Amino acid sequence: MPVIDVPQPEFMEDEEIAIFKDAVGKFYDQHAPAKRVEKWRDEGQVDVEFWQEAGAAGILGMTVPEEYGGHGGDFRHDLVVLDQQAEKGVDGFAASLHNVIILPYLVRHGTEEQKQRWLPRLVSGELISAIAMTEPGVGSDLQSIATTATKDGNGYRLNGAKTFISSGQLANFVVVVAKTDPKARAKGISLMCMETKGAEGFRRGKKLDKIGLDAADTSELFFDDVFLPGDSVLGGEEGKGFYQLMGELPQERLVIAVGAMKTIEKALDTTVEYVKERKAFGQTIWDFQNTQFVLADLKARGTAAKVFLNDCIAKLLRGELDVTTASIAKYWITELQGEVVDKCLQLHGGWGYINEYSIAKMYRDSRITRIFGGSNEIMKMIIARSM
Repeated sequence: MPVIDVPQPEFMEDEEIAIFKDAVGKFYDQHAPAKRVEKWRDEGQVDVEFWQEAGAAGILGMTVPEEYGGHGGDFRHDLVVLDQQAEKGVDGFAASLHNVIILPYLVRHGTEEQKQRWLPRLVSGELISAIAMTEPGVGSDLQSIATTATKDGNGYRLNGAKTFISSGQLANFVVVVAKTDPKARAKGISLMCMETKGAEGFRRGKKLDKIGLDAADTSELFFDDVFLPGDSVLGGEEGKGFYQLMGELPQERLVIAVGAMKTIEKALDTTVEYVKERKAFGQTIWDFQNTQFVLADLKARGTAAKVFLNDCIAKLLRGELDVTTASIAKYWITELQGEVVDKCLQLHGGWGYINEYSIAKMYRDSRITRIFGGSNEIMKMIIARSM
């Protein structure tokens, strides 16, 4: 029995969801065995062929309407893809970014022509997506970005630099956050859609060497006078980018909380198994009262977090998840993730510091969740504004 034994929520009690879960699990077993994932870790990125395999298997674009080549599902289907990915240890595959963050921008804000042009190829895996927000000198303050998309005849000239871009080396479809009106702040931002093939002046910088997430490609991107056609502005209207970004943030932050919760559960399950087998001073580590108290505390708070998270997911499915609640979920659950993983590593003793043990990998991978998707300091500012 798992340590966090919260019953499956009613919204997941659907035969079709169970069948889909089984299919996704089998896909990962067949196409992402441990040896292939280890190769991705060594190379620092997932191979392009896997994206095409995922598209052929029907696990990309779960919520994209069928008329655009998608599967017409909902957030529950995305949850299944992410849950099984974590369960099977499929590192580096940016399904959460592609399926849950970027494709909804096109579905909800794209023009009809943009949807017809790009969504089917994003669903098939022909196009791998990235979103370029962060700049070398600008983090969470998106209104201060320096990247510009200035009018040039019947199109735009894109200039700027971006960093910390997930899938930056692989992506051939990039949504670039740029200023179409450099004199304005929020009202001057537009989301520019760009295919990298044939984009003269676009170049990829170095693949960044991170302390964790070894198989996840994170890179620099540079745009030097790149010409984009006039219909590259998402939604066809300049100045809507900031509001499009803000509208999708609750779902993005909830997805980060979902991933953090999965790590909490895996860390506790792994650690309970370890301390009940490992012996010291003539007894198991579990037999020490300190071990029991630490794990009991983590189970109690992890259980509360899971119940809260399920409520947030239910709200999202009803279209009721607000920015503040999503920020609470992202902030609280990622902070708990850091504490759980750290204390679980401590209970492993010296072996917890060895990369051969999964808790060491969880420790390295977990640190970024308090930073990306809006740092937890930003989350607290958002929460405070609601009071």
